[in-house]
Amino acid sequence: MHPDLEKLVVLQGLDVEAKRLRDEMAALPKHVAGLAAKAKATVGQRAVVVGLIAKEEKLRRQQELDVKGHQAKIAKVQKQLDQATTTVQVTAFEHEIAFARAEVGKLEDAELESMERSEGLDAQKALADEAVASDEKILERERARAEQTIALDKTALVEVEAKRAALRPEIGENALSIYDRIAKAKGTAVAEALNQKCMACQMMMRPQKWNDIRDRGNDETMMTCESCGRLLYYDPARDAPQRKTVPVESIAASIIRSL
Repeated sequence: MHPDLEKLVVLQGLDVEAKRLRDEMAALPKHVAGLAAKAKATVGQRAVVVGLIAKEEKLRRQQELDVKGHQAKIAKVQKQLDQATTTVQVTAFEHEIAFARAEVGKLEDAELESMERSEGLDAQKALADEAVASDEKILERERARAEQTIALDKTALVEVEAKRAALRPEIGENALSIYDRIAKAKGTAVAEALNQKCMACQMMMRPQKWNDIRDRGNDETMMTCESCGRLLYYDPARDAPQRKTVPVESIAASIIRSL
């Protein structure tokens, strides 16, 4: 394998890890913010239920006052009825008492309906209380986990960046330029050639190119995938089982061992 390509394989591993760490550090605050928004929404939903419960309680208090008012009116008119001297007065007073009693009946029915609604709302509030407590617990746990993970990622990123900074000057300027150009366009610049296929784009190689990359292994020039344009490397240790004759240490393992 071309010596620069070996180093580019390691460099890409560092670049991928650095990106993963940055992405994770950027994603975790958004994740926590999403949980905080959800917890806030749950609190808001609970507040709506609490407001409806208070509204029903206020309604019943007013209904009770109205019932007492009608009952007082009935008692007053009943006294007037007892003192009535004409049929017209008796009829008028009886109508007033009947109307007031009918209103009391309506109010009492409405009060029962309000109590039934309150029972349903109380059940909703119990569920809302559980949801609020659960969301707050999850938010607290995830916030702590995010803070811990970000702290670890920052430390790991410093180490990765230090390795990248040390490795890049060891790579030829031309090879590094090609790598940076492809990585900027494709996200990754190096791909393994395995079983006559580019493992990045999954496109098959022409038999001649496959034979060239296996036999020559990019010793002189770095080969690229004809489909995606990435630099290709061949690892004999990962070739198809029928081609293995003796145990061969993988390229990645040998590079890591040498670091």
